[in-house]
Amino acid sequence: MILAQLSVLATLAACSRDAPRPAPPAKGPYAALVADAIPHVEEAVGLKFKRPPKVEARSHAEVRQFLQQQLSDSLAARDLAGKEIAYKLLGLLPDTLDLKREVEDLLTEQVVGFYDPQTKVLYVVDSAPPAQLPTVIAHELVHALQDQYINIDSLERIEGENDRTSAFEAIIEGQAVYGQLVVATGNRNFIAMIPGGWDRVREEIRENQATMPAFANAPMVLQETLLFPYLSGAEFMRRFEQHDPGKEPYGPLMPTSTKQILHPETAYFQHRDVPTHVTLPAPSGTGRVKYQNTLGEFETRLFLYQYLDDQPAAVRGAAGWEGDRYEIIQGPTGARTIAWVTVWDSPVDAAQFRAMVLEIVARRQKDVPSRVVTVTAPEIQGRPAVIYVDAPRGAPTHVVDPTKVGLALEP
Repeated sequence: MILAQLSVLATLAACSRDAPRPAPPAKGPYAALVADAIPHVEEAVGLKFKRPPKVEARSHAEVRQFLQQQLSDSLAARDLAGKEIAYKLLGLLPDTLDLKREVEDLLTEQVVGFYDPQTKVLYVVDSAPPAQLPTVIAHELVHALQDQYINIDSLERIEGENDRTSAFEAIIEGQAVYGQLVVATGNRNFIAMIPGGWDRVREEIRENQATMPAFANAPMVLQETLLFPYLSGAEFMRRFEQHDPGKEPYGPLMPTSTKQILHPETAYFQHRDVPTHVTLPAPSGTGRVKYQNTLGEFETRLFLYQYLDDQPAAVRGAAGWEGDRYEIIQGPTGARTIAWVTVWDSPVDAAQFRAMVLEIVARRQKDVPSRVVTVTAPEIQGRPAVIYVDAPRGAPTHVVDPTKVGLALEP
């Protein structure tokens, strides 16, 4: 998908591009724009279309209906329901928020074009402003091209591995943003044309929120996770092309964590910092696991920032992340506990994270006296770890036996 927010990127200083090579006649809506864009997209990405992409127009109402169907899919619905519980327990979402409706409103407001890997069709919203169409079509053509070389649909549907999926989405959307900007500017070093780089782009997006009420009013975690694959992903792709020109970050080169996206030089190019896969044992007591997933370094950073309101501190506190997993445990009465296990690069990293979390807990306990939070720092298989448990008052907090937590390098 492409966000209307990112249309600001298309307003870069104009830079002429080479005239397109002759393209075969195309049929359907936006045929001339698609025919013109295809050779430039192929050049920007470095791959050729195996078959012509299909393009269709859809109304705004049809887009909302499509999104409703996507979010009602059993896997998507299960994932949204689980994340809603987890993020509310972590204080990242207000208790009254309906996450499914919020995401539906956000995406409906944002989307001006999308590629559906199931139907293999590129859809353009028929009410999209004409000035945005070249950007929209170039972006979505990159997705159509990607889908002819990797299975986008299956990779997006990996369950219970949020951090890995976020890294994959950063490649898919980041390559599309990078490709659309190369097409728009004719310059592979387009970032040098933007005073302030990606930070300035993010500021401009914030400044344009008056026309995007759903985004402007969304909780911070939703805003940031929506922007992450586009902005951080595009910066990763720019650096990837500099390090490995002529290659694509697919197959064994696909990043497997947001840590690799956030720190490409040290966690990806110099040394592939493979995240640790954390396996949690069955919870102690009578509770049962209702949902489990990972946050990853990026969302761990957001958790710290939510309370500390200090970006440098949040970045420092999450930078030593090496792996994590959380689970929602539902007790016999329906009360829910979240247990979150994080593993760290060094004892110093673990101690720094724990100190920040304890500061957060001290603040939260005043606001939520009905719950009890414990933060412990055991060693798990010789590795520094932090276990965070948030439970209803009176419920057990010793729900994770650290001696039974499994650690393994992800494949």
